[in-house]
Amino acid sequence: QAISISKAINTQEAPVKEKHARRIILGTHHEKGAFTFWSYAIGLPLASSAILSWKFCHVLHKVLRDGHPNVLQDCQRYRSNIRETGDLWGHLHDRYGQLVSIYTRLLLTKISFHAKHPEFPPGLEVSDEVLEKTAGTDVNNIFQLTVELFDYLDWELKLSESVFRQLNTSMAVSQMSAVQCRLAPLIQVIQDCSHLYHYAVKLMFKLHSCLPADTLQGHRDRFHEQFRSLKNFFKKASDMLYFKRLIQIPRLPESPPNFLRASALAEHVKPVVVIPEEAPEDEEPENLIEISTASTTEPQITSDIFEQTFGPPNGIRDDRDAQIESLKKEVDMLRAEMEKIKLEAQRYITQLKAQVNSLEGEVEEQRKQKQKALVDNEQLRDELERLQRAKQDSDRSQRLCAEAEKKANATEIRYTKLKEKHSELINTHAELLRKNADTAKQLTVTQQSQEEVARVKEQLAFQVEQVKREAEMKLEDQSVQMEQLRQELDTRRDELDQAQRSLSHAKQAGAELSAQVEALHTEKEVLRRSVSEKECELLSARGLVEEKELQLSQEADKATREIRELQGRLLEKSNQEQSLQQKLLDEQFGILQETVREAEDILRDAVAKLDDPLHVRCTSSPDYLLSRAQAALESTDTLENGHAQYVASMADAAGLVGALALFAHLTADTIVNGSATSHLAPTDHADQLTEMCRDCGQRSLDYLGELKDKQTLARAELGDVRQALRGVLQLAQELRPKSLDIKQEELGDMVEKEMASTSEAIEDAVRRIEEMMSQARNKSSGVKLEVNERILNSCTDLMKAIRLLVMTSTNLQKEIVESGRGAATTQEFYAKNSRWTEGLISASKAVGWGATQLVESADRVVLHTGKYEELIVCSHEIAASTAQLVAASKV
Repeated sequence: QAISISKAINTQEAPVKEKHARRIILGTHHEKGAFTFWSYAIGLPLASSAILSWKFCHVLHKVLRDGHPNVLQDCQRYRSNIRETGDLWGHLHDRYGQLVSIYTRLLLTKISFHAKHPEFPPGLEVSDEVLEKTAGTDVNNIFQLTVELFDYLDWELKLSESVFRQLNTSMAVSQMSAVQCRLAPLIQVIQDCSHLYHYAVKLMFKLHSCLPADTLQGHRDRFHEQFRSLKNFFKKASDMLYFKRLIQIPRLPESPPNFLRASALAEHVKPVVVIPEEAPEDEEPENLIEISTASTTEPQITSDIFEQTFGPPNGIRDDRDAQIESLKKEVDMLRAEMEKIKLEAQRYITQLKAQVNSLEGEVEEQRKQKQKALVDNEQLRDELERLQRAKQDSDRSQRLCAEAEKKANATEIRYTKLKEKHSELINTHAELLRKNADTAKQLTVTQQSQEEVARVKEQLAFQVEQVKREAEMKLEDQSVQMEQLRQELDTRRDELDQAQRSLSHAKQAGAELSAQVEALHTEKEVLRRSVSEKECELLSARGLVEEKELQLSQEADKATREIRELQGRLLEKSNQEQSLQQKLLDEQFGILQETVREAEDILRDAVAKLDDPLHVRCTSSPDYLLSRAQAALESTDTLENGHAQYVASMADAAGLVGALALFAHLTADTIVNGSATSHLAPTDHADQLTEMCRDCGQRSLDYLGELKDKQTLARAELGDVRQALRGVLQLAQELRPKSLDIKQEELGDMVEKEMASTSEAIEDAVRRIEEMMSQARNKSSGVKLEVNERILNSCTDLMKAIRLLVMTSTNLQKEIVESGRGAATTQEFYAKNSRWTEGLISASKAVGWGATQLVESADRVVLHTGKYEELIVCSHEIAASTAQLVAASKV
């Protein structure tokens, strides 16, 4: 493999020899991978030569296509090396460098595609069943796979276009080795393109069976562009002598497949590329052997020539002549046998031609049957598609109903959950308030105990001070007494001296004095013991005070710690309460936003009905519009109250949510009924009512848009919405039948007058049209005169038909009155059926007004402007008014 790699990938501008590429491919199958190939390829100096890089890409392409399946995994590891090579040569302006840049992009796309879709081998040969299985039934997967195949085919075609752009495509030039070096990789490109084209056609037909044609317009445009490029590529390659001996290129159809016709898939033929059997190339060792053999046999050839010239030695010539004669006879026999074989072959060929002709006739008949079957199949497929569309419509309607029910259930469940969560939050808030009150009580008790301890401490300190003062006072008294005793003792000593001096004089006085002295000594000892006892009591009182102070300090520290813990718990509870309160506010705001979005959807749907052509046939009465607009206007008060409550307390959005839903439904109902009412109203009133309904919807959407933002929510106002609803109310009031102001007993006379005035208006219109016809004949000529006469004749016929309808409705009305009034008079019957009578009056007025408008429009169109659209509109309006009159008569 190393020798083959070095011979295949070199800097010579010549195509890669097949024997070297074949050895490299066999090596990948032998070692079940491309480890050896990449170990040598990494060391190639690809950055030094663009030709070397081009031949490396060619060999790698062949190895990927025909090598062992594990080659793809080995190439995955070296994607960065391939990308670096392409980026390097893409920045340079070398001609081979530009080709190398495109070739590396193609190889990277190929590796990525086959790594992502392992069902496709790098050789791209898979059956239609595998393609169907890979695509699956998911439309998104089929769509993505088709896009990836288009990208793959794009890079293949870009490489072929770049190669042909650099070459002179004449047949003589294609035999040069420099040209063949560029053309050689296109053989693998042709093989890849045939498979990619076939798979793209299959997937496109499958996509068109699942998606509408408009969605796939971009796919069809891209496929048509690739089809033209591929057809041009195959045509150029087929004309080149180099490809004719190496590959059989398929022919594509003249036009791309018609994906809009499902039966066109049966006409698609898979393009097949055929590689002819190659003559074995001589190897270099075999050439050496042939040369040596030729050198050894040269003396023998020389001797044969000598014998033929001078004859064989030793009389062997006669034997040679006999052999020649026998060989001539054998040749003649073989010629005779050859003639017989030729005759038999000719006979066989004739028989086979007859069989071929009969088979061709059968094939033609089968083709006709197949064509007929395709037509029947196409009809059946159209019928099936129509049934499928009907089924899809019914399924879609059922699915929409189910989704609406699901949304309603989900909304109800969400409302229940929010209600439960709201009650939980209320309970939690109450419990937190109770705990807060208990904590405050505990704190108050602790403070009271602390104050009591301080008070006891002060009392003890006061008692200690009092004991100290008493002890000091006693000590002072005792010191005073001691001083007195000392003085008395001195006095007694003096007296004793005197007594001793006078002892001799009075022993009785001496005895008494000694007794007093002993008594004084005894009292002194008693005083000393009392002083020592008081000192002991003072020491014990000091120890008790110190113990009480220590106990008080410990209790104070404990109380401080408990106060801190309680404060921390209180802070934590307050934070939890704030977070729950914020969560509640967010949830309430989220509910409000969902309701606002639903309301916006309802209002947008109602506003869309104003321009919906399918809604033109819907009609409504001004009375019903008046009731709907009044209800919508009243709902604004509820909405304003709910908005004020929510702004005051954002923790409760229930009132605003309910008011929003009611407001959206009533306003949408008003807009839809306003559009329906405008379909029966005069043109000016209809335009005003439509614009007023559109303005009402837009102002309502603006108000809802302000509710979606927290910054503008508080200052959202309903004044513009109320003004628009009042405008709708005013227009509905104006559109109500004016006969409501007439007394009931005058309705009968009013009907007869209106019918009579309608007949007069129609007759006057007929007369004016005839006058216009005479004027048109005087003022115009030629085609214009013919057009105007036709228009005026049509208007005359229309007015005659309307007059006949009015007369018929009048007779029908009289029959209804005669059959239904009984013993009552005609005026009483009209008064009893006032709604019917009002409808007759309104319809007859509309017919008379329409006739007048038609004559005026015909006058403007025929004699002045020539704009026939206005006349068509007036014709439609008077026809609708006449239909309304007939319907009112029947009712």
